[in-house]
Amino acid sequence: MSCVVRVSVVVGVLTLVGMLSEGSGVGWAQSTQSVGEFPLMTPWGDPDLGGIWNSSTVTPLERPARQAGIEFLTEEEAAAIERQTVDRNTLANAPSVVRTEPLPVGGDVGAYNSFWLDRGTTVVPTRRTSLVVDPPNGRLPALTPEAERRVTSAERQRLKDVREGRVPAESYEQFDFGDRCIWYRGVPSLPTAYNNNYQIVQTQEVVAIVQEHIHDVRFIHLDGRSHIDAGIGQFGGHSVGHWEGDTLVVETVNFGDRAYLFSSGPGPQGGINWDLSEALRVVERFTRLGPEVLDYQFTVEDRNTWTTPWTGSSPWARTEGPLYEYACHEGNYGMSNILAGSRAAEREQ
Repeated sequence: MSCVVRVSVVVGVLTLVGMLSEGSGVGWAQSTQSVGEFPLMTPWGDPDLGGIWNSSTVTPLERPARQAGIEFLTEEEAAAIERQTVDRNTLANAPSVVRTEPLPVGGDVGAYNSFWLDRGTTVVPTRRTSLVVDPPNGRLPALTPEAERRVTSAERQRLKDVREGRVPAESYEQFDFGDRCIWYRGVPSLPTAYNNNYQIVQTQEVVAIVQEHIHDVRFIHLDGRSHIDAGIGQFGGHSVGHWEGDTLVVETVNFGDRAYLFSSGPGPQGGINWDLSEALRVVERFTRLGPEVLDYQFTVEDRNTWTTPWTGSSPWARTEGPLYEYACHEGNYGMSNILAGSRAAEREQ
């Protein structure tokens, strides 16, 4: 099963990359050096970013209020957090009491248990207290008045009530892209509760990033082309990149009016599925720091959402894989059942 799935994912990406680089005379290739050697280079001389990487970490996007003014954890503090995480996971994974009585009608049946979660068990190697490195306080910048209106609008609250099951859903369009299994992570790629794996394959002209979550693929063009017409919006934007020494620098624009980013964890803006604006611009920097670590930094600016740009850093750890297909809402029965339940609730009123 795993072999079949892995082949289907990787071959599909290699086929697409091969099509994009047709005529270049260079196909996809792994490094000519072993993983134990460094620096790793491609046969054509670029830094080798290829492999499967995991971004899971218990470090939150924003610095918790209790750590205000503390940029870095001590070794002892980091070890304590990691130990508490392991203990909490062990307790959550312990056999539970078998329930024989049905839940009360209308009660919360719960969601994923810890078996499905992959938040990681370690803080980032720098021991920073947040993934946000700028502003220096480790928090996202203040929202613009326009964004405040979006977040606090009656329509936004209505959608929140629908998505959390407090009121019936009128249409599938009331659910966000993640609920509909269209697009989840957004750009930049922030760690969430599960499926934090990415596979990178590259040619001289294209770098492809296979996103495990909802099995999406990003293409980063390295052939010097310009961005597509500003009037053409895409879920994941349009990405072009270039090398600055050992660092791949990627600029992504053209997100359209449905730009999307998921922010998880504590903080005043945590746990929000951001509906961003067409002004969104993201600059990412990928640098392989060693055989096992890929440094991932990103700067986000959206003048219609935040008052200033902000920058984050989220190192990725090499993992063996394989990368499995993410069958989100297999058959899409989840959405059908949500809407069917809403119609049933209406009939009972």
